[in-house]
Amino acid sequence: MRLLVATRNRGKLAELTALFADIPELRLLCLADLAPLPEVVEDGETFLANAQKKAREMAIASGLPTLADDSGLMVDALDGAPGVYSARFTGEHATDAENNAELLRRLAGVPLESRAARFRCVLALATPDGAVGPHTRGECEGRIVFEPRGDAGFGYDPLFEVVSLGRTMAQLTSAEKHALSHRGAAARAMCEPLVDWLARDGASYGVG
Repeated sequence: MRLLVATRNRGKLAELTALFADIPELRLLCLADLAPLPEVVEDGETFLANAQKKAREMAIASGLPTLADDSGLMVDALDGAPGVYSARFTGEHATDAENNAELLRRLAGVPLESRAARFRCVLALATPDGAVGPHTRGECEGRIVFEPRGDAGFGYDPLFEVVSLGRTMAQLTSAEKHALSHRGAAARAMCEPLVDWLARDGASYGVG
């Protein structure tokens, strides 16, 4: 059973593959596994709007049922920024290092107790006929530290500290991250509706 994940980020694909490991015979693919598909312009004002748009457009273009996520970091001291612009905080082709450096620059002089932040993830499912299915949301609370710590994960993980653990996301094991991350919460919430969809409608798209 093939399900396309609308990302070229193999870090995200690996996380979701682990989180959906209990769904029998489900094989997740990412955009890098297929012939080039048109880029989706992520112009939504919310994570949900972007996730649903990506899922729908990629499902139609690929002919495969598609799961899309839109996720990002929301920092209280920056009025919720970078938010939906998290991946392109410093430009359309920004690197993780560039985005992290910009985040630290904007928070220069802000004390640790005022650096509260949260990761948010929205997952949305769509089918090749353009129908948008269920969506789920997950969040993880933390704060932004003064310098990167750890070498696991990706994105803002080295700067995002889980306060109760005293470690950044990039210092956690995969199991620890999956248990408390925003993507983990959204994926766990998506398991039941995804299984229901596969049982009900999957055969119509060659995945049953």
